[in-house]
Amino acid sequence: MTRIPPRRVLALAAPALVVLAAEPLYVLVDTAVVGHLGALPLAGLALGGVLFTQVAAQLTFLSYGTTARAARLFGAGRRDEAVGEGVQATWLASAVGVVVLLLGQVLARPAMALLVGPGAVADAAVSWLRIAVLGAPFVLITLAGNGWMRGVQDTRRPLVYVVAGNGLSAVLCPLLVHAAGLGLEGSAIANVVAQTVTAALFLNALRSEGVALRPDWRLMKAQLGIGRDLVLRSLAFQACFLSAAAVVARTSVGAVGAHQVVYQLWTFLALVLDSLAIAAQSIVGASLGAGRREEARRFAWQVTGYGLVFGVVLGVVFAGLAGVLPRVFTTDQAVLGEIPHAWWFFVLLQPVAGVVFALDGVLLGAGDARYLRTTTLLAAGVAFLPLIWASYAFDWGLAGVWTGLSAFMVARLVGLVTRTRSEHWSTVGATTSPPASG
Repeated sequence: MTRIPPRRVLALAAPALVVLAAEPLYVLVDTAVVGHLGALPLAGLALGGVLFTQVAAQLTFLSYGTTARAARLFGAGRRDEAVGEGVQATWLASAVGVVVLLLGQVLARPAMALLVGPGAVADAAVSWLRIAVLGAPFVLITLAGNGWMRGVQDTRRPLVYVVAGNGLSAVLCPLLVHAAGLGLEGSAIANVVAQTVTAALFLNALRSEGVALRPDWRLMKAQLGIGRDLVLRSLAFQACFLSAAAVVARTSVGAVGAHQVVYQLWTFLALVLDSLAIAAQSIVGASLGAGRREEARRFAWQVTGYGLVFGVVLGVVFAGLAGVLPRVFTTDQAVLGEIPHAWWFFVLLQPVAGVVFALDGVLLGAGDARYLRTTTLLAAGVAFLPLIWASYAFDWGLAGVWTGLSAFMVARLVGLVTRTRSEHWSTVGATTSPPASG
């Protein structure tokens, strides 16, 4: 049996990488624009932005779950039904987005009081958040749009839509913040305008497909099933990373700074590797939908090889940059002194991460969200969290925290490889009925 051509994988992964990177790059622009207003608006943006981003991160099932379901239907030659999954995901995104909007207006003040207490910083964050959350339905519609388009292997239009929206925001932000004198609120308005435009482009693409646009509760209920598992999986990630930040914050200022530098690099490379996972999702889902089980299983190991090679290359590159790159981020000697305690864990984990992300994509494409949920919760509860809090109790410092992260990744690697070697995930057919749990 022939291998999936590498060009096909690249054709899906490269546009996905640009889409994934667009938002973090815009956040950097937003931060630079608001940063010129002073420390108080910047702090407000940081707190409001973190809260809004965390909420959106829990709802990415609208993208990943929709891709899994749409890809199978597309592989089975049922493109209209694949697009129909996008219609229902868009209805679901709209409904959930309105709920998030309303809760954001009501809970913005209490949430900031809990995070930072009363004061000027909380006031600035609430002011930004109450405007920014108006864009929640549009952010979620965009997630759903990305999901169904990846499922039908259309990666060009999402690239155009997301870059257009973020480009518009990058232009509007300095104009509204500085030229129009709106300050921090101008940043939030620019976000909402851009999110509205991007969502409108995805909605127009859906309308142009000529499929029925009526809501179908039966399909939305099925999407919520896979969504529940992916939300729980995402919460496990958040519990781990928030616990790590909390423990580091109780060590030293230098350790906090070092963790921030290395963790942000880790997050950036995760985006790079996730583009490969998105390609794997689309291809595996289509292969299983078409009944080509052996092709899906063969491709699972093919994309694992790509992930391993990619991870090794990244590890070698960042090992070579160990003496140079940290100084780009800081000149503080206390921070620089702590960075090696995390840096070499970060470097050595890249090959592991390459395989983990690739196999994540394979199992997501197969609709095996239940297994991914269970193994992630187990890896967090058994490997990560005990080591993190032992690090705090025994004063192991930054090295202890990154030992916990390493254990988490290795535990996930073992679980993913074990599952992929089995036959339980590779059920064929046009629907993502839950695979066996064995």
